[in-house]
Formats: sequence, structure tokens, C-alpha cells
Amino acid sequence: MKSVKPTSLMLLFSSLIFFLTSCESTAQLTKILEQATGNPSTSEISAGIKEALEKGTGISADRLSAEDGFLENLDVKILFPEEAKKVENTLRNIGLGKLCDDVILSLNRAAEDASKEAKPIFTAAIKQMTLQDVQDILLGEKNAATQYFERTTTDSLTVKFAPIIDQSLTRVNATKYWGEVIERYNQVPFVKKVDTDLGSYVTQKAIDGLFVEIAKEELKIRENISARTSPLLQKVFGYAERQRKYD
Repeated sequence: MKSVKPTSLMLLFSSLIFFLTSCESTAQLTKILEQATGNPSTSEISAGIKEALEKGTGISADRLSAEDGFLENLDVKILFPEEAKKVENTLRNIGLGKLCDDVILSLNRAAEDASKEAKPIFTAAIKQMTLQDVQDILLGEKNAATQYFERTTTDSLTVKFAPIIDQSLTRVNATKYWGEVIERYNQVPFVKKVDTDLGSYVTQKAIDGLFVEIAKEELKIRENISARTSPLLQKVFGYAERQRKYD
């Protein structure tokens, strides 16, 4: 094996020192090393995460705000409140199934109406993300982004959705149908009377449904390479996969 001459080693060492000292800053050196290793820069990670979240929340809101977006999606379809299941069963048993179906249809229509207002709220949450939020989402749990939105948008969604849902419930006759259902049920002898706040119930279920759909989109982009529809997404989430393998 041919030995390396001391002079060659000194030249190599000198070249390395010159390269390091010629970099104007640590940030410049970091950028050069990132380019050399194929890893995304901090700015690319931030841009990639935000692109992914814009895409995922947009798809989720569009899907649920379409007609039958809630009604035909078994994962988020809004049914009778749990405390009113006996109401539904009792009324169906006495031939009032159509009335129960009308209630369910109107609840889901109200949630679909409210979901049209979700995008700007998610966009605002994305814009206010810190670098730490970005890192936590990229390298966190498979639903880390969904958890972030639950923390940062639930209150805003509730404030925005509540009046829309109340108006929608009235417009699609949900309030009327629900009033008839409860009136009929409470007339049944010996039953425990039910008094559910329908607006609050549908508002919460609509928000829950959005997070269910966002979680689906998040998992898709984390696990399915074909869902990474831009070079930036491929680079950022490919990096995240490599990091998990190293951990």
C-alpha cells in the first residue's frame, strides 16, 4: 500500500483550513454542507412543511365542504348525539324513521356549510408557525401536524363555526326536525327527557371531522412517496425518513 507523504497531508490539511476559514459565516458553511449531503436547508424544511400543510388542510376542507362531504364519509358522518341514541331508537321503533333521517341529513349539511370557512383559519395557523413548530412536526409523531392544528385552531374554528352552524341548522330545518324529535320522544311515558344543545354538538363534530381528514392527509404524505407532489416535498420528507432510520 502506497503511503501518503507528509507534504501531501499538510497540503490537504491546509486546503481544509482555507476552505473553512473562507466561509463568511457558520450559516454559509452549514448551507454548503447541506448541499453536499443532499439534506434540506432550514429554509427548505420550513417551506416544505408549510407547503404540505397548506395542501393537506386545503384538501380536507374542500372534501368536507362539498355536498355529502360529511354525510357520505363514514369516518366523520354526524349521527344522533350519544345521549339521544335512545331517542332515535324509540322513534324508529314507532315508525318515525323518516324524521330521524331528516335530522341526520340536516346535521351533516350544517357541518358541510361551516367547513367552507376553515381554510383561512388553517392558513393563519401555518403562517404563525415557529421554527421549533416546523422541526417538531417534521420529526415528530405521525399526527404531529394534526396535533398542532388542534392546539392552535380549535378555539378559532369554534368561534367561526358556531354562528354559521346555527344559521345553517335553521335554514336546512334541522332545528325544526330536532324540535319535533325531542317533542315526540319526551311525550313517551316514563322516558328520561333529553335536552341537547344541537348547535354546540354539531360545531364540535364538524371540527372533529376536519381533524380526522387532516390526519389522513398527513399520514399519506409521510408514508406515500407519490403524495409528495413537488421536488421540495420529496426532499424534505425523504430527509425525515432518513432521520427516523438513524434514530
